[in-house]
Amino acid sequence: MDTKTKLYIGLLALLLIGIIYVDATKPVPIDWKPSFALEDKIPFGLYVFDNEAEDLLKNKNIERIYETAYEHFEPLYNYDTLVDNYTVKGNILSISKNYTIDQQSTNELFYFVGHGNSAFISAEDFSKTLKDSLNFDNISEFGVPKGVTVSLANPKLDANRKYLLKEGAINSYFSKIDTATTTVLGYQSIDNDKQLVNFIKVPYRKGFFYLHTQPSCFTNFYLLKGNHYQYAEGVASYIPKGSVFFLTNERKDPMLSDSPLRFIFSKPSLKWAWLISLIGIIIFMVFNAKRKQRVVPIIKPLENTTVDFTKTIGNLYYQEGNHQNIIDKKIIYFLERIRNDYLLDTQILDENFIKRLHLKTGKKLEDIDNIVLLINSHRKNTDKSTEKDLIEINKAIEQILY
Repeated sequence: MDTKTKLYIGLLALLLIGIIYVDATKPVPIDWKPSFALEDKIPFGLYVFDNEAEDLLKNKNIERIYETAYEHFEPLYNYDTLVDNYTVKGNILSISKNYTIDQQSTNELFYFVGHGNSAFISAEDFSKTLKDSLNFDNISEFGVPKGVTVSLANPKLDANRKYLLKEGAINSYFSKIDTATTTVLGYQSIDNDKQLVNFIKVPYRKGFFYLHTQPSCFTNFYLLKGNHYQYAEGVASYIPKGSVFFLTNERKDPMLSDSPLRFIFSKPSLKWAWLISLIGIIIFMVFNAKRKQRVVPIIKPLENTTVDFTKTIGNLYYQEGNHQNIIDKKIIYFLERIRNDYLLDTQILDENFIKRLHLKTGKKLEDIDNIVLLINSHRKNTDKSTEKDLIEINKAIEQILY
């Protein structure tokens, strides 16, 4: 490897290291996506809430559910008896941007609350089934650059204290409620304008629904911002005593691996087949790399300068006017070609030679007679040959060879 190649490789390596360094040290842009996922540490994730849930919910027993409400609660019912012995007790907790669940889970939710339990749902919008069944409606207005001021209605929870939700907050409030049965628990306003209801308690048979329209107050951003955690703590304090079934937004168990090879590694036979295949590929690559022949450089063949040399010598003789010598060399060349190409004896140029050359070449008999006559005449002629003689014998030779 020459010095120039080493220099290029070194510069390329430095450039690659520089790109990696710049990419590794540049600040990561903040992801403001409202994911409401337990493992997300972005501003609108629930990582802090998940880790501080026991304190925010006052030491309630919390069970995180990584499946739908139908999948979790349906197997707990006993259908073998005619007596309604529904024994599941506690509170369902759901925090999401939009509360839209399947119909089976909605039925399970109402069945759960109807047996004396509670459901706390914080979302910017709710399913149509929930609105129709509980006789309420809500409106979500986007574009609140100055933020939304929220507060609680209960004097015991410091109703006069207000909290400004700016980043990620929208003006989502209840536009219609059943005032005969619904209890207002919280308000919100924009620029100290009219108070709008954002937190209500709705009875359903033997239980209650707690509906809240500002789920962003439970996210990482607001739980770590000033005293905003007090508002989240006050809202969560309405959840009755008992176990809490936290319906997460994930439909998987976080204890399971996220690897796409999870299923393969869960089966011993598939796992060993995968490992053997991987090891075999690595071994093949190692041995193939050693046995592979290096690229053979292209070497240009030496140029054939015979024609150029012949032209130079011919021009030299021609310029000197030595036609006799040129004719002799022409004859030597002609007879050499006859011997090599047709394997004929050229010592005696007689009738036998003419016939044999005619049979092998297929040339006209009179052309062969002519060249033999000219050669024999030249050999017998002791006088100096002229340019005319050279041209004549050259034409005769070309008629035989070409």
